Amino acid sequence: MNILENIGEGLNAIKANKLRTILTASIIAIGITSLVGILTAIDAIKGSVEDSFSNLGSKTYTISNKRVKGSSGGKKSKNFTKIKFEELQKFKNKFEKSGMVSLSSVLSGNAEVKRGSKVSNPNVMIRGTDEYFLAIDGYDLSEGRNFSSNEIQSGSLVAIITSEIKTLLFDDNESAIGKKINFFGASCRVIGTLKSKGAASSRGNFDRRVIVPLNAARVIGSERNLRFLATVAIDDFYEADESIGLATGLMRSIRGDRPIDENSFEIKANQSIAERLDEISGYLKLGGFTIGFITLLGASIGLMNIMLVSVTERTREIGLRKSLGATPNKIRQQFLIEALVICQMGGLGGIIMGIGIGNLIAKLIGSNSFIIPWVWVLFGVITSMIVGLMSGYIPAHKASKLDPIDSLRFE
Repeated sequence: MNILENIGEGLNAIKANKLRTILTASIIAIGITSLVGILTAIDAIKGSVEDSFSNLGSKTYTISNKRVKGSSGGKKSKNFTKIKFEELQKFKNKFEKSGMVSLSSVLSGNAEVKRGSKVSNPNVMIRGTDEYFLAIDGYDLSEGRNFSSNEIQSGSLVAIITSEIKTLLFDDNESAIGKKINFFGASCRVIGTLKSKGAASSRGNFDRRVIVPLNAARVIGSERNLRFLATVAIDDFYEADESIGLATGLMRSIRGDRPIDENSFEIKANQSIAERLDEISGYLKLGGFTIGFITLLGASIGLMNIMLVSVTERTREIGLRKSLGATPNKIRQQFLIEALVICQMGGLGGIIMGIGIGNLIAKLIGSNSFIIPWVWVLFGVITSMIVGLMSGYIPAHKASKLDPIDSLRFE
């Protein structure tokens, strides 16, 4: 009896016991569904959360003035000179090939913005930026346009306003484009409005801001002690270390820091959220894997029990085949094939259900992405094969050791 005949006999045995096969495959399918489903949902939710954090500018790091260290242990506090606008401009020009850089400065965090008789509360942030700020900080335009290069260079008195400012200063369905707003004695023409980000953080309310060209902010705030900072965007959380290393070396060169000196500036990466997200998703995956493994362990025991019952039921059949010349290896092979086929049937069904249920759970929670975790799909196929081999070997080995004469006498 060759391998093809064994496969045929195995399939015939499965067809002859359809109900038992369906129930056994269902046990395997439930185990694979729980494994693939949980891990699919975790991956989909993680991707959605990462996108949300990206909209808040989490894939960035900032270069800013170094905070003054207080006195401790008898050592005097050390003061560091402020970063000049010209230094950051030089950094931006030299670093542009390695990443997107935006320069900005906060003109005020508690300004009043006026339009005619309408006045906002004194809690509006006025920020001077360049043309890259909107992209890096995750803003989307709802109307109008971004600053042009000419407006940035010349410091034109134009402004982009957020959704809350538009609601405060303009009537419903009234376009803000082309209208004038006033703050600190300057009159700026609105060229764009932004969609709501619907979030507030330690950086303030994202929807209560007026954005002007950085050079315009420098002129308006000429009597103010403006602090400038650079924000660098990175494509991936895990590229941060390399990018920060390059930026640090370049800024030390521009600032003239000696090799023995510490950095005279501060670089802060906004990736703690990503690291925490990875940690949480790692725990969730471990929990999901454990639940799936326990379910599969129970499924393998059930499959082994059913295969042992099958061996007992087919004792006379085994004895007849042995009397016709079937070797123990061929008998063992036939029962292993049956177990593998049943497990692969259950595994395939479990993978399909797992992907569907995992994405459905993620959608109900708030994720809009549909993913197919190919790594876990492959893992599911391999796992179901291993379960089939492990749970089928003992019954197959028992069948191969049956004495043909005693088997033929079995009632």
